[in-house]
Amino acid sequence: MMDVGDGELMRLIGEGDRRAFDALYARHAPWLVLRLRRRCRDPELVRELLQETFLTVWRAAASYRGDGAVVGWLWAVAVRRLIDARRHALARPQSVGSPGEEILAWSPSAEEEVMAGAYDADLERALHRLAPELRAVLQATVLDGLSVREAAVLLGLPEGTVKTRAMRARRELREALS
Repeated sequence: MMDVGDGELMRLIGEGDRRAFDALYARHAPWLVLRLRRRCRDPELVRELLQETFLTVWRAAASYRGDGAVVGWLWAVAVRRLIDARRHALARPQSVGSPGEEILAWSPSAEEEVMAGAYDADLERALHRLAPELRAVLQATVLDGLSVREAAVLLGLPEGTVKTRAMRARRELREALS
């Protein structure tokens, strides 16, 4: 079953094929865990996100339309789950400091956490001013260290589009920082 393409695996999963699900999981869970760990330091949360992502695959495979690559869809599902987890954490703020103080903890989103840890404030502001499609390409190629080909597969874009957007994003960053 490992020689079957992702699209065919999704079709089979949509029909309830457990072996196809196992094959898709074996093929994609390792890289998904690595990418999630780059954005989340909590290994338990990463395990939960992986489980929720593949639970979504099982439930939604029949409705998967096949636009773009399956890896891009998987990553989109995982990132949405991570963002949801961060929002839930923010909805339940915990107090910090000594008991009785009313100082609430602020927790940035997963994306903000990565950006803030990797760049200074000026660069972070410039990155946030980029169009989302340009920022996504930089995220994939610079922060995640993916090749143009890998980023193209992940984002569901032609390689030429990834290259063009990366050049445009770098040019806009240079202009914003000069």
